[in-house]
Amino acid sequence: MVLAVTGLAGAVLALVSRSIRRMPLSEPLIALGLGVGLGPELLGLLEIGPDLRDPLLLEGARVLLAGSVMAAALRFPVAGLASLVRPLVLLLVVVMPLAALASGAAALLLGLPLALALLVGACLSPTDPVLAASVVTGEPAERDLPARLRRVLTTESGANDGLALPLVGVALVAVLPATGFVDAVVRLGWEVVGSVVVGVVLGGVAGWAVRGAVRRRSLARGPELVFTLLLAVGVLGVARVAKTDGVLAVFVAGLAYNRLVDQDERGSQDAIDEAVNRYAVIPLFLVLGAVLPWREWVDFGPAAVLFVVVVLLVRRLPFVLALARPLGLGWRAAVFVGWFGPVGVSGLFYLAHSLHEGVDDPRLFAAGTLAIAANVVVFGLTSTPGRNRYARSRPGG
Repeated sequence: MVLAVTGLAGAVLALVSRSIRRMPLSEPLIALGLGVGLGPELLGLLEIGPDLRDPLLLEGARVLLAGSVMAAALRFPVAGLASLVRPLVLLLVVVMPLAALASGAAALLLGLPLALALLVGACLSPTDPVLAASVVTGEPAERDLPARLRRVLTTESGANDGLALPLVGVALVAVLPATGFVDAVVRLGWEVVGSVVVGVVLGGVAGWAVRGAVRRRSLARGPELVFTLLLAVGVLGVARVAKTDGVLAVFVAGLAYNRLVDQDERGSQDAIDEAVNRYAVIPLFLVLGAVLPWREWVDFGPAAVLFVVVVLLVRRLPFVLALARPLGLGWRAAVFVGWFGPVGVSGLFYLAHSLHEGVDDPRLFAAGTLAIAANVVVFGLTSTPGRNRYARSRPGG
């Protein structure tokens, strides 16, 4: 059923891919809706038990994030990112931890214990490169949004998916104290440092190899188009074997590769990366729609609505607005960056990761998926109007 719906829905969406970019819709939103319709609460054609749900979401989100952060690392020349160091540091070191605390405080509204609420907040803290890509990629985004704005959102969403791991790891220690704080810190340190080493080495070797292959004309056109996707999968596997953070390793590898390979040598890889980013997401959100915990959401009561509102409005927007000047953003740009930093595949990955680590409280999955589903719906509906509104508000727009 997943294969049938993914293939047919993807084919239909591909036929109207230009039109969708002009509509208040997104591929993740459509896939989520299809999953809900096929799931046990409606048609009952797609039922996935918890034993299959958790590993399916974990590995599906891991692979999808690898492809997405690779695309984010390659989207702009590395030389053009030097001017973004200050805003990126602020977004990663200040805004992301504050987003975790704000989301954790919102989770307290659901009646969750403090440690579990902090874990929910940590899982929801990174911005998602998949949902963000629907705003900052494609012809309409290139036409309507400044290059600097797109670079900030793209690079931040690619970097913080891996760098959120320490926040999640510390929260896991609070929820699972048997883990041991010292052991957890050592493991997290290796996962971050090791992933950077793996990414730099493999990305650098790949970039050097491609440059040589292009000079010798030994790289055929077809393999050239999918080379970075193969690199992403390979780096992800090596990083996991080395017990490091695979997602961060892929992003670093993409940056290292991008630094060595000229844009004209990359050919049409950008188009391939965008296509994968838009359509590889369909099966994951289809499965998510089918396994949404509706009954647990109802058990939260009216607090569930308040939780969603607080996550949407307080998780990120106020902090970006407060730091607008040091971020080098005008107020319109700050509102745009603050609003379009959604929770999505990265949040789902860390939820599944936490379940894999041994957190068995069903309220974690319920609270996390409630925020993720709300983000998919709200940002799917507002991405096109928000981009158009920003374009009209620009001087001369």
